[in-house]
Amino acid sequence: MKPIRFNQRISAFLLISACFIALPGCQKQEGPMEKAGKEFDQAVENFGQPKEGPVERAGQAVDDAAEAAGQKLEQAGEHIQDAAKD
Repeated sequence: MKPIRFNQRISAFLLISACFIALPGCQKQEGPMEKAGKEFDQAVENFGQPKEGPVERAGQAVDDAAEAAGQKLEQAGEHIQDAAKD
């Protein structure tokens, strides 16, 4: 294996130093296109989420009524089982 010459050491040192100096300067800065892209992504994400409107309120009322009816049926079934035991 050949010994590394002084010029090669200096060249390697300068190259590594240049990398350490240049890398911090490559900070990611948000430009107008980046901001527009984020706003577009947020708009697309929010598009699929329903707003609170009359249809959503009616759907929630139907869900609540179905749940209440299910609870009443369970109670009725329990009463029937209790009556059958007696």
